[in-house]
Amino acid sequence: MKTKVILLVEDNPDDELLTLRALKKSGVKNEVVVAHDGVEALDYLFASGPHSGRDPAVMPQLILLDLKLPRVDGLEVLRRLRSDERTRRLPVVILTSSREQRDMLEGYGLGANSYVRKPVNFEQFVKAIELLRSYWLVLNEDPPGVM
Repeated sequence: MKTKVILLVEDNPDDELLTLRALKKSGVKNEVVVAHDGVEALDYLFASGPHSGRDPAVMPQLILLDLKLPRVDGLEVLRRLRSDERTRRLPVVILTSSREQRDMLEGYGLGANSYVRKPVNFEQFVKAIELLRSYWLVLNEDPPGVM
């Protein structure tokens, strides 16, 4: 069986590297696809643009979504995911440095499954990723028809 993909949507190269290192350190074996902005994420998810050759029936097991993205922001990505039957039930964890309560409320209002603030300290970040891995990749059961 092929390893399920994690979609990391992150525009900051330092945060991308930090997240990838934390995923590796916490034992995540899944392939990680990185989208650097909202348009790239939507193209990947809906198999359009540069991802038009991708099998659109194969969806990520988990989406780690930053909010402050160029071109299309994370909240708009989430809005589009939840408005389409193909992606409506995908697990989405907002992984952001935003401390704005408005972002959290809107993210949950649009259907985010979780909202996690990126810890500044690397060891705390690794611990947060380990907890996300344990829950979303091990314990959580996907609804039928997802993935």
